[in-house]
Amino acid sequence: MLSELVSNAMHSTPQGFVGVTLIFLYFCLIVSTAFYRIKKGDHMHH
Repeated sequence: MLSELVSNAMHSTPQGFVGVTLIFLYFCLIVSTAFYRIKKGDHMHH
């Protein structure tokens, strides 16, 4: 899946390549923030 995304991004316009890169970085930020919040909440017992 990731290789297909990179392959398609390489065949797109410069604006499309920047857009795909920024969306991927934003996705990585969301996932890393989610893992951080999950880990941070491990010590809480409800």
